[in-house]
Amino acid sequence: MSIPLLEYKPSSQNQRVPGYEVSSEDTPRIYRLEDSPEYSDIQQLIWAGYRQVFSEHEILKFYRQSNLESQLKNRAITVRDFIRGLAKSEAFRRLVVETNSNYRVVEICLKRLLGRAPYNKDEEIAWSIKIATLGWGNFVDALIDSEEYLSNFGENTVPYQRRRYKGRPFNLVTPRYADYWRDKEEDSRYKWGDINNFLEMARSASIKTVTYTPVSTANIDIPDMTKGTLPEGIPVSISTTASFPLG
Repeated sequence: MSIPLLEYKPSSQNQRVPGYEVSSEDTPRIYRLEDSPEYSDIQQLIWAGYRQVFSEHEILKFYRQSNLESQLKNRAITVRDFIRGLAKSEAFRRLVVETNSNYRVVEICLKRLLGRAPYNKDEEIAWSIKIATLGWGNFVDALIDSEEYLSNFGENTVPYQRRRYKGRPFNLVTPRYADYWRDKEEDSRYKWGDINNFLEMARSASIKTVTYTPVSTANIDIPDMTKGTLPEGIPVSISTTASFPLG
């Protein structure tokens, strides 16, 4: 028997209030399947889905879900199913789920799948219990199938950050790694010239003890280097004024 979602009181956030702002460059672009009749349009919609779910500016081959892309291009699945598949993919699990606590996973998923930040700590606790009891896949289904998702994005709209006029985009304030994970990665990274690396190298060096052997000079045969004859030959000088005895 699954544990029901704990009750929490939604805070009054700006995305819950209708806005009267004039559209500007900060207004998020909305991607809908109905507005994508051409191949290039649906390709842009697919990239928008990747950017929203993975929050990456560069989409690597590892992220790509070819089967989901093909089904969406053929209109075999909806955008909602496409977003669901991206969130349940192995790439998202490895990049986001396995590198964060449940509380932070809830924060990231609410921002990327529902387009808003958590209301409060109580909501983070409530959804984290869902992850622990139902598993990751069922947690994603609970968000994608929620009334909030359907009322804001429906079947064929890529989720986007709602009412981001008073803050930076979520992908800038909520990176993939949390502080403690980035610190762990930084500590384990090899740093050239770091004193800690030198100390580890010094500890790993094996020292060989030199055995001292005394040597006596009494038995050393020293050869005779003295010359027994005088030098012979004609005296030569580079000085033209030098005189030598003749005879």
